[in-house]
Amino acid sequence: VQLQASGGGLVQPGGSLRLSCAVSGSTLDYPYINWFRQAPGKEREGLSCISSSDGRTTYRNSVKGRFTISRDNAKNTVHLQMNNLKPEDTAVYYCAASQYPCSNSYFYNRAYYSYWGPGTQVTVSS
Repeated sequence: VQLQASGGGLVQPGGSLRLSCAVSGSTLDYPYINWFRQAPGKEREGLSCISSSDGRTTYRNSVKGRFTISRDNAKNTVHLQMNNLKPEDTAVYYCAASQYPCSNSYFYNRAYYSYWGPGTQVTVSS
């Protein structure tokens, strides 16, 4: 499975960005696509997950209500719409594929995520 995140950039506080994760390869075997981020000097943290089969989603509490994950199965793409961005959202954002169903409890163990794409930088600053 190959993943490629895109859509990052510089945005002012309160602004929005939409990230995209293009997925290719054995997607049926790894149907759960997750978004993570890693800020400088901090641990990588899980943000959201979506099931490519039934569309079920999960969110980290700190982004719930501001971030929305969605999928376009026809294009094999998963999006992360990020609204009301804050400086603390500044990080490199990654997407990852898993064979395990979406669960926030899995965010803390990278062993659940078999494939990662290169990240895309998001900077929130005035």
